[in-house]
Amino acid sequence: MTPELIQYLESIRYKARLEHADETGVMSELEAHIQDKIRELTESGLSEEEAIKTCLGEMGGTRLVARQIYEAHSQGSWKQAILTSMPHLLFGLLFVLNWWHYPGWLSIVLMLILATTIYGWWHGKPTWVFSWLGYTLLPVLAVGLLLLYLPKVWSLLALLIYFPIALWWLFRIIVQTNKRDWLFSSLMLLPLPVITGWFLAVSESGKFTEHSLQLVYYFAPWIGLSFIALGLTIAAFIRLRQRWLRVGLLGTSGLLTVTLIVHYTVGRLNTFTFFGLVLVMWGVLLVPPLLERHLRSGRKISFRHRNTPVPGLK
Repeated sequence: MTPELIQYLESIRYKARLEHADETGVMSELEAHIQDKIRELTESGLSEEEAIKTCLGEMGGTRLVARQIYEAHSQGSWKQAILTSMPHLLFGLLFVLNWWHYPGWLSIVLMLILATTIYGWWHGKPTWVFSWLGYTLLPVLAVGLLLLYLPKVWSLLALLIYFPIALWWLFRIIVQTNKRDWLFSSLMLLPLPVITGWFLAVSESGKFTEHSLQLVYYFAPWIGLSFIALGLTIAAFIRLRQRWLRVGLLGTSGLLTVTLIVHYTVGRLNTFTFFGLVLVMWGVLLVPPLLERHLRSGRKISFRHRNTPVPGLK
């Protein structure tokens, strides 16, 4: 197989963003189709180089082929939709039923999320695992909040050490997720502006007080409904085929959820905070694709370097 054909197939493989379970079969079928077409063209009198160029020209650009493959295989089943939305629904029910303040129920949900995430991560990273992965970051956030309760000097020192480590860990997770698809990084981070918004609504000082707990009791039904709304959004996301519709759905859902938080907490979140939450939301949507573009550029340079002939060698 020529370097040109290898690069063509690898570009399609990367852009199609198939699940691991589907990728091998789909790419093998595509490669076999291309090889058969090249064989037909060479038998008709074309040279191998001419046959490859003609075949790839008839196939179309890698972006077009990858999009067609993506739309043919991206739609998840209803089972996948339920699995993907489940962590949002579980957290929503914790607040709707007012079970969030029971350590037992909270521990069960967190352990279930952790176990499910580990299982999915080590079994091919299916699409549904990324929404579960986002909630495994909650303990990391909780530890950062607990550091605020240390004496002022120790708290500042601990935060200066802890947050760079936490951000590095988050960056590594996003990089690993981006290898599958940047859209799943956004899916993973989607609860972030919602959690941030509710936290700011109940705790202006950054610490939980008795008054903060009373506010959580008061807002619990709306907090639960916001997570349930996320779950329904994710279920629709999994059932969609077109990528641009998926992107639009995540952006619209995030904006509407943040708007509802500000509406139901009238007087607690001002306009400045609202725009801050919108910026966080757009960061959730824009940082992963920008990071992916940077990583992809690095991979392209590496690929060209590996395929550049060394002078003096044949």
